[in-house]
Amino acid sequence: MPEAVLLNNVDHHDLRVIQARGARYGDDQMLAPTFFGEFRELQAHYPIVFQKTADGGFRSLALLGLRRDENLFLERDEAGGERWDARYLPMSIERLPFLIGIADEEPMIHIDLAHPRVVRGGGEGEALFLEHGGNTAFLQRVVSLLRALHEGLRDEAGFIEALRRCDLLEPFSLDLSLDEHTQHRVSGFHCIDEDKLRDLGAADLHALKQAGHLEAIYMAIASLSRLRDVIERLSRRHAAGR
Repeated sequence: MPEAVLLNNVDHHDLRVIQARGARYGDDQMLAPTFFGEFRELQAHYPIVFQKTADGGFRSLALLGLRRDENLFLERDEAGGERWDARYLPMSIERLPFLIGIADEEPMIHIDLAHPRVVRGGGEGEALFLEHGGNTAFLQRVVSLLRALHEGLRDEAGFIEALRRCDLLEPFSLDLSLDEHTQHRVSGFHCIDEDKLRDLGAADLHALKQAGHLEAIYMAIASLSRLRDVIERLSRRHAAGR
């Protein structure tokens, strides 16, 4: 059960945050929420897809796996632990166990005290506060990360609305044959409809470009080339009996 509280240097002066990667730290996620401003970094490593939300809208996601609660970018290391096998970590993953919460009607940094990355005292993990006051470089990095994530997710609604207005989202599915006895289907996601993008008129294209959305659209399209890598990762894991 999450236990999110407003971060402060009095109650939390001795908190540390473990930076190692692994399923035991909650990294075994198939999907990482993202926003169009992050697509340039993501597209070199992960497929970017779109998923319908409960309110009838859509959200942007980095696809980390092809089966529920499985992250194919978590690999075993030589010491028997786990490591993240990509040079870029999605912001929504990197920011944990921190989050933006509202305090006195203002967005403020909160921390989930129940998160497995959070420890008190000792030498494990990154300290949040300096011994004689002030934020550590690690916490300053977290502040910048949360600000970028908060602002990006705030602006994401306009991007999604532009995609829907131009009817650029189409459903897709993957049917995989892992071996002669094992079939796997991936569904429930949308991608950019390239045919409709090519057919857009000058006015729509200009509006997308002016809003900074056109580049993100092409980044999302380019990211689907990473599906081959994700499928290969799943095939290797299946062949190894995992």
